[in-house]
Amino acid sequence: MNVETRLEAPGVSADIWQGQDMRSALAVRDLGTVFRLLQKHGVSQRAIAGLTGMSSSEVYEVLRGRRVMAYDVLGRVADGLGIDRGYLGLAYDDETALFLDGAPAARTDERDDGRALLAYAATVTVGTAGALVTGRPARRPVTSPLPSRVGLDDVRQIEAVTAGLRDLDYRFGGGSCCEAVLAHARWAERLCELSVDPDVTRRLVIAVADVFNLAGWIAFDVGLYATARDQLAAALDRARQAGVPSLTANVLYRAGRVSLHRGATQEALRFFQLGQLAAQDSGCRRTVAMLCANIAWAYAELGDEGRAAAHLGRAADEFARGDVGSDEPRPWAQFFGVADVEALAGVTQLALAGRTPDRVGAARTALERSVADRGPEMARSLAFEQGELARACLIEHDWAIAVDVGEQALAQAQRLRSRRVLDRLRPLGALAAGCPDAGPESDAVRDLGRRIAVAVREP
Repeated sequence: MNVETRLEAPGVSADIWQGQDMRSALAVRDLGTVFRLLQKHGVSQRAIAGLTGMSSSEVYEVLRGRRVMAYDVLGRVADGLGIDRGYLGLAYDDETALFLDGAPAARTDERDDGRALLAYAATVTVGTAGALVTGRPARRPVTSPLPSRVGLDDVRQIEAVTAGLRDLDYRFGGGSCCEAVLAHARWAERLCELSVDPDVTRRLVIAVADVFNLAGWIAFDVGLYATARDQLAAALDRARQAGVPSLTANVLYRAGRVSLHRGATQEALRFFQLGQLAAQDSGCRRTVAMLCANIAWAYAELGDEGRAAAHLGRAADEFARGDVGSDEPRPWAQFFGVADVEALAGVTQLALAGRTPDRVGAARTALERSVADRGPEMARSLAFEQGELARACLIEHDWAIAVDVGEQALAQAQRLRSRRVLDRLRPLGALAAGCPDAGPESDAVRDLGRRIAVAVREP
């Protein structure tokens, strides 16, 4: 949440945020202590509630010891009270530059609509892009030790850390590693400013692009949408410099998913289409299949049944043909497998079912296959697909299965640290809460809907 005219807590000087007690509490996100220190400066519980968008009862619960961990809620508290986001450890990017580097920090509008990124993406795809201009302030030298010259071992270290963070994200959600990946991206970017062995220069640029790509995806997962777009723009710029079309395509796919999640379906479609062009240039059938499947989903959301079906068919064909004679897929594309093809077919068919109800059966079959193929290393994807499968079962009035699978989706979502997973449960919760009286299962269905509503509620 950003506001053009920032509210000021009555009687509180900006200096309060620099006090040792306050900074210590902010660093560990101890909002109870933060609120108590504000009260000592004359800010009432009611005023805190008004500034942060929380209810008075929620502020009271925090004062009594309730921990707030959700990134979006912490962001609202920071913006409402005028706290630099970096003090709460929300991101290691421009919002924390003042804390890390002593450089002026630029506020980020997390409601950014993505048009600037889309415009830049178009120039990258058609080959007319120059260097990315971000308007970010110049950095002062950091105190962390840096190598005198970047060699192969340094690049391998970047790649290894990125792989570890990617695994954490898949298993536990972006909230498990958001700060770490943003810090990693800043570190990797600084290495590009040093002397680099000529034989590893391109590999370094690719590694840095991959870090930014992952950072954007993880920021998206926790609800930091503008930060996500900033990171993806940086990834797109580095992928352009390195001349790796498959990575460019992957960045554009992720940018499209941000837009699709935010309800900007036409914008998402454009990102996916640009990504498809880059994917075709890469010669990687797996990447082409991924973009085609997402284009199908976007067309389905727009109600274009013919184009959605055509792109689903091409996605399945491209994936089935595979990349003959190719090496192991690049790290950014390894996740896309058979289960993902089935999952995207399922959500596409489910989106089309609003106009053509007999597609629900096909959606359910595809989602059952994807769920069956998922292992614990893809916990977030499993939660998404269980939620969509439960929704398909509800539409078919298969109440008992819907409750069983929906319970699994909710339990999985509550274990993960992902705002996006919770958001994706909203349609299931709404459908379940409105379940008609249909025998003994109805109460269980409606209870599932109520519990989902509580889980996805933003304090």
